[in-house]
Amino acid sequence: MKKLLNYFSVWEWLLWGASTVLIVVSFCVFDRVNYLTLCASLIGAASLIFNAKGNPFGQALMIVFSVLYGIISYRFAYYGEMITYLGMTAPMAIVALVTWLKNPYKGKRSQVRVNKISAKEWVIMLVLAAAVTAGFYFILRAFNTANIIPSTISVTTSFIAVYLTFRRSPYFAAGYAANDVVLIVLWVLASMEDRSYISVVICFVMFLVNDLYGFINWRKMGRLQAATNQN
Repeated sequence: MKKLLNYFSVWEWLLWGASTVLIVVSFCVFDRVNYLTLCASLIGAASLIFNAKGNPFGQALMIVFSVLYGIISYRFAYYGEMITYLGMTAPMAIVALVTWLKNPYKGKRSQVRVNKISAKEWVIMLVLAAAVTAGFYFILRAFNTANIIPSTISVTTSFIAVYLTFRRSPYFAAGYAANDVVLIVLWVLASMEDRSYISVVICFVMFLVNDLYGFINWRKMGRLQAATNQN
């Protein structure tokens, strides 16, 4: 227990605690029915704080979150979100979990080795993202997906985020932060029809804060690892 308490900084405990409290309070105020949404939100918050530390356990939690979020998205006919998370985010989280476990920093399983991708790979990733986005647009249109434009943009940001996660780039958190912004828009639109989804909006607002912190911390981790390797 003492080791776990010391693993996270005071700021990280506060961030995780604040995220949990806001998620539970928003559920009690706006929802009080969809416990699956509450469960998914709490698992997602835990996943992000572990991911921010470069801990593979975060990817294991992300797999569970992706499945639950896919079910929630199906209920509101956000088929893009459902297909993206069940067909892309969850499988890529499995691949990322394996990759992170295979690339520990100096044999320490609790922290992955930060990777830097080349300019050429950035171009390849963006081309792949464009191709995936174009393909998904027609799939989503065939399914009569609600709010198709932001749903399609969400596919783009999700693909970039999962690709960078797999490649262990600090920018994966920035990709997820961009995806959070899109998802906030999507669920604000959904909450206009059903106010219970306000709790989902608040959940993704907290996810945005966590992902921004994850990006900052991964940049810090990268600098520290590089400095240690030079010594």
